[in-house]
Amino acid sequence: MLAWNTLRVDPGDGSPAQDYRIENGHVEMRVLDIKMKFETERHCRWQRLTPPQLASHVIGNTVVAQWLQRRMGVHPLIRACAQSSDQVERAEESSLEDLAA
Repeated sequence: MLAWNTLRVDPGDGSPAQDYRIENGHVEMRVLDIKMKFETERHCRWQRLTPPQLASHVIGNTVVAQWLQRRMGVHPLIRACAQSSDQVERAEESSLEDLAA
């Protein structure tokens, strides 16, 4: 994985750090326990952010939103925030079908 395609947010208050990445056009996040050793990071499960979660970052102008804007561009990020749950489900089904083929 390329480093420029990931972002680590460490709150610095003892709570777990969060990694964000763009994978196959989708934004994913995983929570890293501070107590974990580096070798076990790869075992943390990535979860795709939902459109409302993305929109929350954009509305709050978070560091994540700013990073996504630079990596994805404004228009693709806005489209990702505006997707309906039906569109997300269809995209996931299509991805699964592509993997099975």
